[in-house]
Amino acid sequence: MESNREGFALARDGTKIFYSLSGNPNGPPIVLTDGIGCDGYVWKYIRIALEPNYLLIHWHYRGHGRSDPPHDRDRVGIDDLADDLEAVLDLTVDRHGPAPILMGHSMGVQVSLEMFRRHRDRARAFVLLCGSYGFPLRTFKGKRTLEQAMPFIRFLAHRLPGLASNLTARILPTELSYQVATRFELNGELIRREDFFPYLEHMARVDVTLYLDMLAAAGRHSARQILKQIDVPTLIISGDRDGFTPASLSDEMHREIPSSELFVVRGGSHTAPIERPAEVTARIEQFLNERVRNA
Repeated sequence: MESNREGFALARDGTKIFYSLSGNPNGPPIVLTDGIGCDGYVWKYIRIALEPNYLLIHWHYRGHGRSDPPHDRDRVGIDDLADDLEAVLDLTVDRHGPAPILMGHSMGVQVSLEMFRRHRDRARAFVLLCGSYGFPLRTFKGKRTLEQAMPFIRFLAHRLPGLASNLTARILPTELSYQVATRFELNGELIRREDFFPYLEHMARVDVTLYLDMLAAAGRHSARQILKQIDVPTLIISGDRDGFTPASLSDEMHREIPSSELFVVRGGSHTAPIERPAEVTARIEQFLNERVRNA
């Protein structure tokens, strides 16, 4: 299969979903699935480590990056995103070859698990980074405040979409936003500005109402009931300072998924893969070599 190419998959509602291939065209396929509001910044060092030996498939959620806004604005749930991923895999992975390794960050964990629920044969292994099996709004900062406030936040954004978009476009891609993030959410002692700032720049271009609708849908989704059914090698990575998806959720997934492995990044927040890239990439490579490639 040809690597280093780009294309678009056609979703069920006609939305064009962007994907790119990179790395070793003869290597096992790995699908990189982002968190909400992201277009790939968190994979920077993982890509560098894995491209020599793996075929990496990265895609953009509807309304993110180079993908179209959804043709049907009601189709922004985790199940819709799993359908989009299926469309990407139909174009990029040979059904007669090895199934892809599903690697998800943040909301990408939910999408990857939902993909397994729908298509067991399309997951050879999991690498689940800084994410939750479901209901992420209930555990944000260890409280249900965001879940309770979400209806009001969405109401305001939909009532004043122009104002909401202008505010995010002006505020997010600024040094102030970066300083606030590194002071209150990320580990400012570990993260580099050039690694995280692309996230702020991309978030400023995402439609606010779409983002909030997708986040609310993710908040209603759970794949907890299938965790015990997972029978493929699974590596779970968490940051012990993660306030978005607390490490306790990774502990719970580890207990529920048979024969899973758990790696906790000390001092790592929700962006642990770019805070301690050497540790994270080394642990992923070890897992893939021991549990997947040589299994």
